[in-house]
Amino acid sequence: MMKWYYGLAIFTFLGFCILWMTYETSFIEAFDKQLADVLYGNQFIAMFHHIGETKFIFFIGIVLIIFIWLRLRDYKLMLFVIMTVGFSYVLYQFLKRAIGRPRPDIVDQFSTFSFPSGHALHGMLYLLTIAYVLNQLIASKKVRLLVWLCASILFLLIGLSRVTDASHYASDVLAGWMLGYSWFMLSVLWYESGNSKRGFVRDPH
Repeated sequence: MMKWYYGLAIFTFLGFCILWMTYETSFIEAFDKQLADVLYGNQFIAMFHHIGETKFIFFIGIVLIIFIWLRLRDYKLMLFVIMTVGFSYVLYQFLKRAIGRPRPDIVDQFSTFSFPSGHALHGMLYLLTIAYVLNQLIASKKVRLLVWLCASILFLLIGLSRVTDASHYASDVLAGWMLGYSWFMLSVLWYESGNSKRGFVRDPH
């Protein structure tokens, strides 16, 4: 596992904390307004919110756990999926209530809190988890990189979809990505600890 991945996770966690402390500042408010003006109403991006819905993500998580059990028989990897997809839901729900940031003021807005974006965080985690599991099976380095690229594009679109319909501020989404990556890497560190054969990017041979 490349050490800079973990260094980036520390950086993104600090970024999340900074956004938490500063989302009411004029700079972040201006950032949120600029992104909202650019993205609001984009129908193509908006449709990606469907694959970031909680019920869909949990369904995929269950399918992934069954797949791992049948194909890999790796029980620690099954717990890894529970940690990334299951525990992260508890984490962001707790943070939403603890932080209590109101959502953007629009008609028929959700009554839940805004920071961080659950779609951004949960969407990133389940897609990176799928890519990580597939990495255990795919020998070709090019195909593995393609899987990571597809997962990254999809979670970016899921997060941005929450700005297009004004369900979240852009800073909520950015915070969700930052915390999501940090949680993912913490989960990877736990999974790979004590077993040098497990790897985020492994030798295809």
